[in-house]
Amino acid sequence: MRLPSGTVLTAEGLLFDMDGTIVRSQIAAEKVWKQWAERQGVDWPTLLADFHGRRMEDTIRRHAPAGVDVAGECAWVLEQELIVNDGIVPVPGAPGLLASLPPERWMVVTSAPRRLAEHRMGIAGLPRPRRMVAGDDIQRGKPDPQGFLLGLKALGCMPSRALVFEDAMAGIAAGRAAGARVLAILGTETPEQLADVDWVQDLSVLRYEGQDPRGQLILRVMRGA
Repeated sequence: MRLPSGTVLTAEGLLFDMDGTIVRSQIAAEKVWKQWAERQGVDWPTLLADFHGRRMEDTIRRHAPAGVDVAGECAWVLEQELIVNDGIVPVPGAPGLLASLPPERWMVVTSAPRRLAEHRMGIAGLPRPRRMVAGDDIQRGKPDPQGFLLGLKALGCMPSRALVFEDAMAGIAAGRAAGARVLAILGTETPEQLADVDWVQDLSVLRYEGQDPRGQLILRVMRGA
């Protein structure tokens, strides 16, 4: 459900996915993965519908022909993703919102390798998070909740008091499985696909308004959401 203007969200800790949530990287990512699909003889429409929000290792294992060198293919994809920067920009509102938040109360939980996540956030001009859980920090990628559970532990936040920001169904499922409330950012999924998920157009419609008497962060959905 699209959250209406005036909606107030409160949380002790905020966990942001990276690709599609704070960084627009769809053009670059799809360009690289289409090249990989051609390289491996994988059906591109099938891969396109499935790879967003997942670790590259998991995507390769799910779609590559039997016997493929998974580590070698991950290295190839990472190398290409560090080179192809087409269309990488911040999600509208991301720089201002992140800069306004207390740095100890938010973090990034991404399926991307740490090197790629830092690269893309740097290109997008985003504040560097104090904490990050990246794809190479976990053994089970989204939709498994392991990454978000590690993030909650790092923030010292109970799942029921956290807010997860996501764009892809795999990440939405992971946030819910971790026990957190999830707010989706429109882009990777359509409004129809997000029918049972709270969502906003982008981060430009959210304003940080400080903390309540219990120390919870207050975010308000502004007009235009």
